[in-house]
Amino acid sequence: MAKNELFQYSIMSALMDGVASHGIPIASMLTHGDHGLGTFKHMVGEMIVLDGVVYQMKSDGTVVPLDAASLATTITPFASVTRFQPTHTARATITGKEGLSNLLTRLMPTAKNHFLAIRIDGVFSTIHVRTAGGQLEPREKLPAVGNRQTTHTFENARGTIIGFRTPQYMMGINVAGDHLHFISDDRERGGHILAFESEGEVDVGVALLSNFHLELPTEDEEFNEAALVLDAKGIHAIEG
Repeated sequence: MAKNELFQYSIMSALMDGVASHGIPIASMLTHGDHGLGTFKHMVGEMIVLDGVVYQMKSDGTVVPLDAASLATTITPFASVTRFQPTHTARATITGKEGLSNLLTRLMPTAKNHFLAIRIDGVFSTIHVRTAGGQLEPREKLPAVGNRQTTHTFENARGTIIGFRTPQYMMGINVAGDHLHFISDDRERGGHILAFESEGEVDVGVALLSNFHLELPTEDEEFNEAALVLDAKGIHAIEG
């Protein structure tokens, strides 16, 4: 795929309904992008793709990089990736998700109906994350999995936030709003971001994604039988 085109496998409403037993190999996903996020089979942990390397962020707050063998055998039931090349950059102090939202609006005021790819590098005075431990049985729905999530707060953490802004009309296809994951520079801590504040100025890169490629599961009984209805409140509750 060309730079700054978004590839997505499956949809958020399917994950909400517990469709997580099958998917595509991580190696296949990486042919579409080097920057992204998602989850793993049975929703075991959070995924971050940074500079082409895939990391699994586990419920105990630790991080495991996937080696070449794991890339071929590990699957993802839901992921979004792009070949990231920032089109807008800034140095800024960011006070939480609202501060980031305001910054993105200033940088790209006409992009409210587009996908954006986001990368932030720097030191964060506080960063609050969660990680999912996984399904206890096939088809367990995401809200039930989320009820067992673990949360961690890191202070004075140097690292990278990556993610995407999804327009409101795509809620249910993805997570509308800013969906962000964090990984520390030492690659030992990370998770799905619930809240954060930067320690002084950080480096922000953003790219507008005008092309969206969606691959739906095929020959997947779970997906074919799922009740794919929009649960906007449920998605916001679980994704923060």
